[in-house]
Amino acid sequence: MPHFFSNKKLIVFMVSIIVLVALIGFSMRDRDAVTWPEKFVRDTTGIVQSIFSQPAHFVAGFFGDIKDHLHVYEENELLKSRLDEYASLAAELESVKQENETLKDIIEADESLTDYVMRQALVIHRSPDRWTETIGINKGEQDGVEQDMAVVTSEGLIGKIQTTSEFTSTVQLLSDGNRTNRVSAMVNTDDKPVYAFIEGWDEEREGLMLRKIESEAEIEEGQTVMTSGLGGVFPRGLAIGEIVEVEPDEFGLTYNALIEPAADFYNIEQVNVIERSIASLDEDLQLETEENEAGEGTENGGSS
Repeated sequence: MPHFFSNKKLIVFMVSIIVLVALIGFSMRDRDAVTWPEKFVRDTTGIVQSIFSQPAHFVAGFFGDIKDHLHVYEENELLKSRLDEYASLAAELESVKQENETLKDIIEADESLTDYVMRQALVIHRSPDRWTETIGINKGEQDGVEQDMAVVTSEGLIGKIQTTSEFTSTVQLLSDGNRTNRVSAMVNTDDKPVYAFIEGWDEEREGLMLRKIESEAEIEEGQTVMTSGLGGVFPRGLAIGEIVEVEPDEFGLTYNALIEPAADFYNIEQVNVIERSIASLDEDLQLETEENEAGEGTENGGSS
């Protein structure tokens, strides 16, 4: 017998390699069923992994719980400080309300430019070709919604009701570049409010344009812009945005300001439609005219 086959260790090694290669090739082929050795190995491995993984998960969860408790403690302290701030603001707001009521009593006025009624609505459609111009909501004439009512989100003013039907309405956004899309606005300064108009949308800088600002007005970047309530459409005090740039107009007589909107015009899901409680000047004059005409008709009828 040759010397090669007399070496038993070498023969066992070669046979083991052949068996190993055969097993690898057998396990790599496409099969629907799993052989019992593979099942045994998988189950055994799974049991061993389960035995070691449970303590590992327990330890990891223990330290994770400690970390969560630390975060909860920090968040609790932060919320306590915010609660103290809220209490202070609530007290200040109550004081302002009382002062406002006192001033109303002094001038014997029951109405204010800030009085309004709010109705919630959902955005139900938005045209891709008019994404920054209009949106549709699920409230209409049956819900008391009328043309030119202000529409806001939790962040600020976004537009006004353009058209209405029985159960739905179309909202014209402030980002609509139409120059007729005008809002009477004001800038609160240390001295006195500065009144101007929101007219148009700057597409390149993505901001609202505040126009017709008096040349003597002391306005600067960072100041807040809100509705003035003097246009007869929107109530007073609705947030519009913040001044980011001031520049003279093309004639050099007044100033224009670029306004960063307070509200997001791109992601709108829920809105509030605002009905101004106090009547506009035109409505008051029309009502007074109708009453005068009715009185004159009665007198004429009685004299005849």
